[in-house]
Amino acid sequence: MLAPSIFGENLFDDFFGGFPFYDDRDFRRAEKKLYGKNAGHLMKTDIRETDEGYEIMIDLPGFKKEEVKASLEDGYLTLSAAKGLDKSEEKKEGHYIRKERYEGACQRSFYVGTDVTEEDIKAEFKHGILKLFVPKKEHKDAVEQKKYIAIEG
Repeated sequence: MLAPSIFGENLFDDFFGGFPFYDDRDFRRAEKKLYGKNAGHLMKTDIRETDEGYEIMIDLPGFKKEEVKASLEDGYLTLSAAKGLDKSEEKKEGHYIRKERYEGACQRSFYVGTDVTEEDIKAEFKHGILKLFVPKKEHKDAVEQKKYIAIEG
């Protein structure tokens, strides 16, 4: 039976989803087990290599610039976004029947090398898309020095 969909999303919940006897191909995927069935929609990333460096584009719809963070530590560029985590629990009348809007945090890390510094990376957040440019740096090998061993006798 065909189910109506919009933008690749099924408009009806999967009745058999999560039942152990149902052969769900996505069930075995670690992404689904760890982050839920809609994890593929968070932080969709494109990385393009150019002669000068790498252009990284990450979709973060619904996030504000203040909710997005980028850090560099030990050669790893970590990009994170958090939404709705600092809200104080207020007593509101009624209860949710369905809540689909995202509240929480997501994070991705990329190894960019230890030669890249924070000043080298350029970042821009506009219209829900985080764009970063990471330049290619030549890896400088440590100068090999001969070490002599003293011979007694």
